[in-house]
Order: sequence, then C-alpha cells, then structure tokens
Amino acid sequence: MESPNMTLRDVPSEDRPRERMMLYGAQALSNAELLAILLRTGTYQESAVHVAQRLLLECGGLRMLTDMSMEQLTEIKGIGEAKALQIQAGIELGRRLARSTMNETVTIRSPQDVAALLMEDLRYLQKEHFVCLFLNTKNHVIGQETLSMGSLNASIVHPREVFRAAIKRSSASIVCAHNHPSGDPTPSPEDVEISKRLVQAGEIVGIDVLDHIVIGDKRYVSLKELGFM
Repeated sequence: MESPNMTLRDVPSEDRPRERMMLYGAQALSNAELLAILLRTGTYQESAVHVAQRLLLECGGLRMLTDMSMEQLTEIKGIGEAKALQIQAGIELGRRLARSTMNETVTIRSPQDVAALLMEDLRYLQKEHFVCLFLNTKNHVIGQETLSMGSLNASIVHPREVFRAAIKRSSASIVCAHNHPSGDPTPSPEDVEISKRLVQAGEIVGIDVLDHIVIGDKRYVSLKELGFM
C-alpha cells in the first residue's frame, strides 16, 4: 500500500489506477482504486487512492457508501461537492445498469418480478423506504413512488397517501414494498398490520393491493404468499 504522504505523481505508472485499468481491466482494480478513478485527484498531501481508501474506511465500506448523503460525503477531508457528486453519479449509474436488462415495459406477474425491479434500489438503504408500484389492467408498471422513509426499524405510511397517489395515476392495482435495513426480510407485526389496512382501503376505493414485498439483502418475502393478505 502506498504511503499516506505519497501523491499519485510519486507512484510508479504501472501502479496508478488508470494505468492499471488500461493494462489489466477494471476487474483487476480494488474498490479504492475504482473509487480513485471517479475522484480523479487527491489532495496536496494524499493521492486519490489514499483519499478513496480513507473514505471507504470512514464510511464503513462500499455498501455503506451507497447510502451516504452529499452532506455526509463532504464532511470527509478531501471530498468536496464536485467529488461527492461524482461518487453519487457513479453509484446511480451502477443501480441503473443493474436494472437495464429489463424490458422498458415492466410487467408484474409474481413477487420475483417485484424483487427484480426493486432489490438493487432498496437492499443497501439504511432506513426503511416504503415504495408503491402502480399497475394498469395488464399489470404493466405505469409508475413508482417512494411514499415514506422511516427510522432504522419503522416505516410509517398511511393508506390515504398510498391511494391518493394510485388514483392520480389511474391505477387498476398496486404492489407495495419496503426494505428491512437489517437484511432480514421477515415481516414484523407492523408490516402485517399495514398490509391488512391497505387491502381494506383498496376494497373501498376499488384498487386491488396485489402484494406487499419485504426486501432484505438478496432476499425477499411476499406477505401474499405467507397468507397475510
């Protein structure tokens, strides 16, 4: 590992991230080296690689980096607004790439379809996000909206907000989903309760609630399949 006081100009060309990537491909680079390419420059005292290494150490690793806000990033020495934006742009491109294999018109036929659509967006988040997918009569997704963001262990959503958004889009049905930051998708009693309330409200306004999916880390649970809806 290079010395903290070594700038990129002091590093042999074959050890610089860009040169290494050109020679060996992106897959040969460490997380810090790939991040250094996004940062482009370091500080007077540190190379871009060392700033990237310190950033990953301070935020707790690559996974935690994905959920850092602009304010949190710029609190780290060597990361200004421009570098923070470059990092966030790179993360968002990765998320979009993960979804890019799907057809432009997404059809929901099963819980697996919901998980395929939302997993990469939700699995890394450190707070609960409650998301609704709005479907037409052919079960095509015509809209997606995050309706609430909760604490580390609770997400509060009211049926009023859910169905106001659904009616606005002329939805025939909806699918709800939220993440568990712990990575364990086992439904809580609150998850079951809100699902039942949404189904009841949907029956009143004439919009079916097809399922409620809980997303964990590479795992998900369907409350419909568990018999809670």
